[in-house]
Amino acid sequence: MKIADREGMAAGHGAATATAYAMAPDAAPSTIIHTDPQGLTAADIRVASGAETIPAYEARPAGAGKYPVVVVISEIWGVHEHIKDVCRRFAKQGYYAIAPEMFHREGGTAHMTEIPEILKIVMGVSRVRILQDLSAAADHARRQPQARADRVGVTGFCWGGSTTMHFAAHYRDLRAAVAWYGPPARAYKAEPPVTGFDIAKDITCPFLGLFGEEDQNPPPADVRKFEELLRRHNRNVEIVIYPKAGHAFYADYRQTYRPEPARDAWARCVAWFDKHLKA
Repeated sequence: MKIADREGMAAGHGAATATAYAMAPDAAPSTIIHTDPQGLTAADIRVASGAETIPAYEARPAGAGKYPVVVVISEIWGVHEHIKDVCRRFAKQGYYAIAPEMFHREGGTAHMTEIPEILKIVMGVSRVRILQDLSAAADHARRQPQARADRVGVTGFCWGGSTTMHFAAHYRDLRAAVAWYGPPARAYKAEPPVTGFDIAKDITCPFLGLFGEEDQNPPPADVRKFEELLRRHNRNVEIVIYPKAGHAFYADYRQTYRPEPARDAWARCVAWFDKHLKA
């Protein structure tokens, strides 16, 4: 486990049940990053998932070529503007990024402000359906002529960070994963419920985890436990815990944003995918 040498300021935390997720968006306009779509092809699309279709957002370089795929998994608010911007950031780095809307069937959550009500929706979605929708998004992107079908990665933030762990254990064609401050102890709806600890043994692709030292969900002890379980079966694991950074330190639209660890973590994330998806 690496302790990052770049530091940010500590973020405050809400109730334990909420700190596992990004808290309600509290805009910090001076820090919000806007990625220019110039030179990109970016659009809202629909993706077939089982007998239904779900919304998704995709972004890729506009130029001719084939690009590795990165599935981007949102926080509990679904595919809001920050997640779309993250897709454009990946596209600027030469990736075909796709972010599926995971709570479409429930009417979406981006418009909601009450965390308990949002959590009722999020925690009520079955693990089977989550994995189905993410697989559908990955498969859709891989079928496109601009995609490198053999180079697929996944990344996610907060709820999407822990979901990244589950998708990495499930999707056999995955070549790399990057999880941002996702609690491995979170139980996903199944019989019996499934946590990241339960499926660590099934994660065999290169795995990078990015966490904050002052986060309480996951606390550093859970991160270390998850890392130890990963390393029993996976030799290509890197875990970084940023001192004085809390939960959602990459969320530039929120007061939890910490520029220094955010910049370092993004550089590590891109380098991880460049190594494992472009080489």
